[in-house]
Amino acid sequence: MSDVMEAAVLTAFGGPDVLHLREDVPVPKVPAGQVLVRMTAASVNNTDIWTREGAYGLPGNPDAKAGWRGSVEFPRIQGADMVGRISHVGEGVDASLIGKRVLVDPAFYETAKDDAHPIGLLGSEKDGGFAEYVVVDATRAHDVSDSPLSDEQLACLPTAYGTALGMLERAGVGHGETVFVTGASGGVGLALVQLAAARGASVIAMSKSAKAKEVTAAGATYVIDRDSDSIGENILDAAPDGLDVMADVVGGEMVTSMSPLLKEGGRWVIAGAVGGSVVSLDLRRLYLHNRRLIGSSMHTPAHFRELVEEANAGRINPRVAETFPLSRIHEAQYFFKQQQHVGKVVILPSSRN
Repeated sequence: MSDVMEAAVLTAFGGPDVLHLREDVPVPKVPAGQVLVRMTAASVNNTDIWTREGAYGLPGNPDAKAGWRGSVEFPRIQGADMVGRISHVGEGVDASLIGKRVLVDPAFYETAKDDAHPIGLLGSEKDGGFAEYVVVDATRAHDVSDSPLSDEQLACLPTAYGTALGMLERAGVGHGETVFVTGASGGVGLALVQLAAARGASVIAMSKSAKAKEVTAAGATYVIDRDSDSIGENILDAAPDGLDVMADVVGGEMVTSMSPLLKEGGRWVIAGAVGGSVVSLDLRRLYLHNRRLIGSSMHTPAHFRELVEEANAGRINPRVAETFPLSRIHEAQYFFKQQQHVGKVVILPSSRN
């Protein structure tokens, strides 16, 4: 194994020019309790783009350049999601793990509890998966050697499916409930459709009409054109009694205009703000009807273990929209930002292409 590797290195907040593909990055050392994972597939998420752009803002200053938890230490190797094989182990780690195929939990948690919230992320607070190798705690490298899913499919799971599962769990989505999913053709949205339908929920999804076939195949009962001038009316046509849950990755003015569509005691769970991060909300529509607004950031350790179990059992079927070698990381991020795809954009080691 060489002492250096290829990696996508972020040097500042900004446009694509601040993300540099380098072939001289030192392969990380392996401290005690950690493992070195050779990346076989990674995937692109909004968080990768927003971290590069510094698009998360700060309390009291929503336009400030910041990562999702505030400052980012540069240079930083990007990439939250990855699957790979353990090539080396640190002191105190079982050597029999070498060669195992593992799915890496990208989150760093506030405590060691099963329900702990994430307070950091690979590719943001620590170096991530857009590299030939990454070092992670051994406890965060989950064995998926027996999963029927391909490496490309597994790489789709951590952020998108982890976020979707966290949203559904925090909102308590159950069998027979009606769930409205925004941004349903994206990574998190498609995962929400699939996982909610698997729970026995009736899913109304919002997406571009051109992508309705794929969203329906994922489990949606109804697909509403996001460009319609009558989205609220279309929702009520599909769910005359209202919605139990809105699973939202868009935000923006819909939070104001559509919250009345929730039933008494309904829940609005939100994990994104691509449609706008600052909104106005009539609080009376919230408390007079015992509705809940739930912020959901990624997953807990328990959620991620559940996700790994689903992957090992083959009960989920991630959709890979397109693959790019790491050497074309800029093209992959550009393709991702065009939002013409359905599913996930996956990065492969340059040596595989």
